[in-house]
Amino acid sequence: LEYRITTTWDSLPVLQRPMTLRFKSGVQGLLMEVNAPFFDDPLASPGEAGQAFYGLWEYEVFESLFLNSKTKQYLEVELCKFSFNAHKLLSEGLSLQFKVNITWDQWNGITFLLWEYFPPGIDKMNSYAIHGSGIGRIYEALYSIPREEIEDRQGPNL
Repeated sequence: LEYRITTTWDSLPVLQRPMTLRFKSGVQGLLMEVNAPFFDDPLASPGEAGQAFYGLWEYEVFESLFLNSKTKQYLEVELCKFSFNAHKLLSEGLSLQFKVNITWDQWNGITFLLWEYFPPGIDKMNSYAIHGSGIGRIYEALYSIPREEIEDRQGPNL
């Protein structure tokens, strides 16, 4: 399966080449590949390169959320140009192998998610690309909120 993130969280079109997300199912799990523009903003996280780092959402990051909407159990995977993090129910850090390649204006990351990481009965998924600093912070979403459903002063709630 291949997806492209073409809108911000509030349904505005993205201003650059869309991020691409690919999933490939295997016997033991799901291969997840991200290809995205490289903004280098904010700069690299203070975590050790190639190691899990809590708080990646504060940096240039890609996130996917897999949810069982009845039980509210989920798997959240965060991939960054330098690090990764995976949570199940936001309480259990999970081990991931993550490979990343950065060129001048893009980064490509690939990881493998074991089936045992996923809660049973997943019926919803969304993915986000987040980059920029301060007032220039951009939140892109695969499935965005329609403009007419956005409440006054509502911001992104990932």
